[in-house]
Amino acid sequence: MASRYRYVTPVDPARATGLVARVYAQIDRDFPTSRPPTMLTLSPAPRVLAAAWALLRESLFAGDAPRLGKEAVAGGVSLANRCPFCVDAHSMLVHGLGDRRLAEAIARDEIPDDPGHARLVAWGKATRTPSALPQAPFPAAHAPEYLGTALAFHFINRIVSALLTPDVLPGNAQRSAVVRAAAGRALSRAIRRRVEPGASLPLLAGSPQVPAWAGRSPVGIAFAALRAEAGDVGDLLSAGTRAVIRDSVAFWDGDHPSFGSSWLDAPLWAAAEEDVPAARIVLLTALAPYRLTDSDVAAWRAASPGRDADLVRLVAFGALTAVEHVEAGLTRAPSAA
Repeated sequence: MASRYRYVTPVDPARATGLVARVYAQIDRDFPTSRPPTMLTLSPAPRVLAAAWALLRESLFAGDAPRLGKEAVAGGVSLANRCPFCVDAHSMLVHGLGDRRLAEAIARDEIPDDPGHARLVAWGKATRTPSALPQAPFPAAHAPEYLGTALAFHFINRIVSALLTPDVLPGNAQRSAVVRAAAGRALSRAIRRRVEPGASLPLLAGSPQVPAWAGRSPVGIAFAALRAEAGDVGDLLSAGTRAVIRDSVAFWDGDHPSFGSSWLDAPLWAAAEEDVPAARIVLLTALAPYRLTDSDVAAWRAASPGRDADLVRLVAFGALTAVEHVEAGLTRAPSAA
């Protein structure tokens, strides 16, 4: 099982207890494939796992908005974030929903034939740079699910790119269109299963403040829980360093950072000296998670106890910091029709 995971060892489903066991049980019921590594990699930090699962479930799997439309948005976000694992996974799920043309357009980063799907993919891509976001191509009633899906995948893309290898299937077999289609057909019944909204909410702790854009949707409760759990890094970073990181991401324009690491110099210079290895992981996760290296993680482990749970929390904090920046842009963008 460990071969897919770069830096953490997930909780073995056969030995899971408590909250992790409860989340795993719901994933087994509601996720199209068993034991998805995108969720298992968060299991060393159970409350982060529960909140991330809840947001994914309530935005993409549950609700009334068309599933194909939400998959188009998720695919667009994943393309913009350069997350090949998630791009391939969504193309297979769309195959399972019966739309081969949309599936292959996502896989190949092409414009879908269907104008509605094309607008949704383009909108998903544009959420990385919400200052240029077009009017939302979905009805206002479905906004919580579409916005929640976009934000969920801005978070998940970063977790995946930082902590997983890019292989969805052994040997990267999903790069073949034939394999993608076959995998989608095998998942078809599970993908089409009705998922009851709100069933993940009992897994969450507390009653965090729900964002206005979510209305009364369960998506809002799930997003607020993720914001609370992923935003809590405790003593892993000082308050001053957290402020430096947030300020740095606040000026991010959505572009992928230039090659090299000179763009990290200024914020790392401003961080507390003892925080630099952890701050580097957080900033990389927020802005370029695919550039997190073995040496980055090794330097952090050498400077701290280096527990898997702490690494997950740092990566989650970086992902959330980027997500909050994207969310702020989305709420300023043109509203849904």
